[in-house]
Amino acid sequence: MTATHSPPANSTSPSGTTSAATSTEKPTTSPGSSQGTSLATQQGTTTVADTVVQKIAGLATREINGVYDLGGGASRAFGALRERIPGATASAAQGVAVEVGETQAAIDLQLLVEYGVSIAELAKAVRRNVITAIERMTGLEVVEVNIHVSDVHIPGEEDSTPEPTRVQ
Repeated sequence: MTATHSPPANSTSPSGTTSAATSTEKPTTSPGSSQGTSLATQQGTTTVADTVVQKIAGLATREINGVYDLGGGASRAFGALRERIPGATASAAQGVAVEVGETQAAIDLQLLVEYGVSIAELAKAVRRNVITAIERMTGLEVVEVNIHVSDVHIPGEEDSTPEPTRVQ
């Protein structure tokens, strides 16, 4: 995961507008922050686990038309194997890495996009949706969403692979 940024004066907003920020500070973290995020008020403390932020980011990413799948080739292959096991489900956090502090989060996404989609427009839409979902649901400030496009899905490509022949 790349270095995360503290909130600059003009950071990425839920509307998708951005500015050039060059700070390399990480989100504010507390001891044991790998366990979750703490939102303290006078009435008590709310803790949001890192996995919750991962799942929200993964689901918000999948809502955008043009995103075929998340994760690299190995994680997608593992997910496909997991789906064949009765009772197992695919992970909503596949292809998502997060770095969470007390009040901020940074997200890294690895995407497989559909052929013909404008990657620049898709990235804007994904960023906007992920930031909005995480900030609305958790109260965390999202300081960055890094997107790595690892592949392009071509319709019918997976069907064109010949099945292995069985020798009897």
